[in-house]
Amino acid sequence: MRHITVYCGASSGRQASYTQAAAGFGAEVASLGLGLVYGGASTGLMGTVADAALAKGASVIGVMPAQLVAHEVAHRGLTRLEVVNDMHERKSRMIELGDAFVALPGGFGTFDEFFEVLTWAQLGLHAKPCALLDVDGYFQPLLAYLRHAVEEGFVQQRYLDNVVVSAEPGELLSLLGTRPGLPHLFAAA
Repeated sequence: MRHITVYCGASSGRQASYTQAAAGFGAEVASLGLGLVYGGASTGLMGTVADAALAKGASVIGVMPAQLVAHEVAHRGLTRLEVVNDMHERKSRMIELGDAFVALPGGFGTFDEFFEVLTWAQLGLHAKPCALLDVDGYFQPLLAYLRHAVEEGFVQQRYLDNVVVSAEPGELLSLLGTRPGLPHLFAAA
């Protein structure tokens, strides 16, 4: 595993714990010698996770559509900022660059990107691990909905079982198999 793709908000949300978790996650990624791939913004949780990883020496790649570069205030201190044509190209490129996918708290964009990687895994287009950093139970309503979708026969339990969930950055990364001696939960892509 070389790069973790992170999906999260371009805003910080209402809880200070979201920002703290994003900073902790970025620092933990760097401490493991991994690189970070994310949406390229300097604002919100996106900026926090990138800054924390950069501060600890990680390579950080941002991927942002040209029309959002000015709107989202593109981060100018990254290892590399890739400017792409549109959101479809952004999502494809972030999937291509990442070896695992982690969602932190965020809104529609975060959900859109994370559900796309889940769907691609379900369709067999990749076999890379997917995870939720469940800061202060942020994702519990979503997980309840997904369990409901399983109960109603729209999602198979085995696909939901493949989503790794933890409230702690270090534990989450360990569960994804990034620490030596721990089993990798998913087949290599």
